[in-house]
Amino acid sequence: MTASGTFGYGIEFADFIDLSQLGGIIVKGTTLHAREGNDYPRMAETASGMLNCVGLQNKGVDYFCKHIYPQIKDIDTNMIVNVSGSSPEDYAACAARIDALERIPAIELNISCPNVRQGGMAFGVTTDGAASVVRAVREAYHKTLIVKLSPNVTNIADIARACEDEGADSVSLINTLMGMAVDIERRRPMLSIGTGGLSGPAVKPVALRMVWQVAKAVKIPVVGLGGICTAEDAIAFLMVGATAVEVGTANFLDPAVSVKIRDGINDWLDRHGCHSVQEIIGTLEC
Repeated sequence: MTASGTFGYGIEFADFIDLSQLGGIIVKGTTLHAREGNDYPRMAETASGMLNCVGLQNKGVDYFCKHIYPQIKDIDTNMIVNVSGSSPEDYAACAARIDALERIPAIELNISCPNVRQGGMAFGVTTDGAASVVRAVREAYHKTLIVKLSPNVTNIADIARACEDEGADSVSLINTLMGMAVDIERRRPMLSIGTGGLSGPAVKPVALRMVWQVAKAVKIPVVGLGGICTAEDAIAFLMVGATAVEVGTANFLDPAVSVKIRDGINDWLDRHGCHSVQEIIGTLEC
């Protein structure tokens, strides 16, 4: 699949690849109300990665349902909507609108959003915060519910279990790591709000470790992401226990990278005498 925030609504990439070749497209973050996002600059290149503080810029779920959904509903793949919010009620209301869309089979909850009732602490950094969002959304949403976990925590397995207990059908991880870049000539941060989310190859070792931990801690499927740029990267995530993967930042470098990774996985399986990707999921020996 392609990761939210890196592939637009999918239609932007239709001139580059056959979108039906993808297992799924997770569209950009959608909120109950329109959001302008943060001021510029809001992206900065780093060693082996990038920082962003886009701030979930979007026109809101009602705009999505009226204007975007008609354009993407007939794409022959799984169109999944990433849902964000500032309270459990916001998440639930947004999810309920999407629940009514026949051709959207799943949502991915971004619980890395700040909880306005708790001074801006992200929902995803505490078990109670994560559980509160999943519980509210589960009551309002009746299709496949994927919860995207924040890596900015002490014990991600505990967060995953809390989501599972409240009815999550799957978890995806990792979201971006909090980072910072500094312009030493201007003595100012390179991003408008100072900090941002780090993604790209730099985060892959952290992502692999967390997927490995979570896959051992829950019974629901785990989706792995974080720095996947090649088929070898994706295979490593499958071996540590992911049952699917998402490609994110690499899409900015090569719009066809996800299809190339899929083909590379198939080639690797053929070379190693495997009949199905299922044969390598969770096979890491350690």
